Amino acid sequence: MRALIGQLLRWCFRIVLGAVVLSILLVTLFRFVPLPGSMVMLERKISAMTAGESMTIQYQWTPWRSLSDQAKLAVIAAEDQKFPYHYGFDLDQVHAAIEAWKDGRTLRGASTISQQTAKNVFLWSDRSWLRKGLEVWFTLLIEVIWPKERILEVYLNIVEWDQGVFGLEAAAQHYYGIGASQVTADQAARLAAILPNPLGWSPTAPSARVLQRSAWVRQQMRQMGGTRYLQRLQ
Repeated sequence: MRALIGQLLRWCFRIVLGAVVLSILLVTLFRFVPLPGSMVMLERKISAMTAGESMTIQYQWTPWRSLSDQAKLAVIAAEDQKFPYHYGFDLDQVHAAIEAWKDGRTLRGASTISQQTAKNVFLWSDRSWLRKGLEVWFTLLIEVIWPKERILEVYLNIVEWDQGVFGLEAAAQHYYGIGASQVTADQAARLAAILPNPLGWSPTAPSARVLQRSAWVRQQMRQMGGTRYLQRLQ
């Protein structure tokens, strides 16, 4: 019996070690190689097939230089203004979320751009402790292996902006009929404004809430000093 337990432990160790090595190799590969897609895209496709529905994924990888600087700035302004400075986690927001949970209040979102990138690219979308633990692991990996510009480049390419619409290039074409490099400051602010609810909100038929949020994002972009702020990512 003791021998059997020892053998099982050795196999568990080998499996965990293999998973760790594979994750490191995968993150290192995507430091240089354009992503063919993301786990969220795969999940959406499988969900549609399971429901007997068809879904076309609109996605086109676009390199950093071809992504609008206004869009880069807008998503930072809307989602994670400490992005250039933290190592994957906004500890102040994490603390606030924990305190809200302890007080029985609505759980506040505390995900940084790095965390959102990690979970959208590599993980499934549930709220289990296992998935949260893996999110921490992959967030740390991309922060160590990828520069900030790469993290933001990947985020802008895989973030969901409508049903089946992933990435800035697809979103710019879908909503405005233009390419990712042509997105203006106002257009970028509206796109960033709908990120909390991309399947329910629209930048081209905005509700009062979206208009209010996009105006706030635009104000934040100005207060951050405009696109010169992006130099802090280097």
